[in-house]
Amino acid sequence: MSELRLIVGLGNPGAEHARTRHNAGFWFLDALAAQAGARFGLESKLHGETAKAEIAGRSVWLLRPATFMNASGRSVAAALRYFKIEPEQALLAHDDLDLAAGLARLKFDGGHGGQNGIRDTMQHLGHGKFHRLRLGIGHPGHKDKVTPWVLGKPGKDDEASILRAIDDALAVMPLAVNGDFPEAMKRLHTPKP
Repeated sequence: MSELRLIVGLGNPGAEHARTRHNAGFWFLDALAAQAGARFGLESKLHGETAKAEIAGRSVWLLRPATFMNASGRSVAAALRYFKIEPEQALLAHDDLDLAAGLARLKFDGGHGGQNGIRDTMQHLGHGKFHRLRLGIGHPGHKDKVTPWVLGKPGKDDEASILRAIDDALAVMPLAVNGDFPEAMKRLHTPKP
């Protein structure tokens, strides 16, 4: 498995979306950038903001698309081309309805699971051969309630759970960046006692 060279957080731009469940990918990226002391700058040709971070002794690009979620692929594809990075060297962090709040899971390849940022990225690349960090936000219980749920702000307990999952994911990023996904997955996916 190759090492990571690009880590993308998926979300919607704008203050009104900042603390919504759909922006869990941005929450993760912001926490990663803060931990690494990296600062974002607008990169209009990449349709987003980028930062360079040192993680586990490696230089990694961070990308926060400035497009809306359902057009994330334009920014991801532009960054991969511009930095000459293979899709399998990229990790996309995103919210996931199918996981309970508080769970984070690493995955490589597969479908989009209804996540529009992943769907758009797959359309732009023509495949799904990239890493994902799925951040659980829970499910409202009925498909008609999904949109307001995803675009809504989590309650205090759910927010604390999501932030805890982000901390768990941050702890395994050095392993992931170095390409040791089996160990990163084992540590992230094993329930804590």
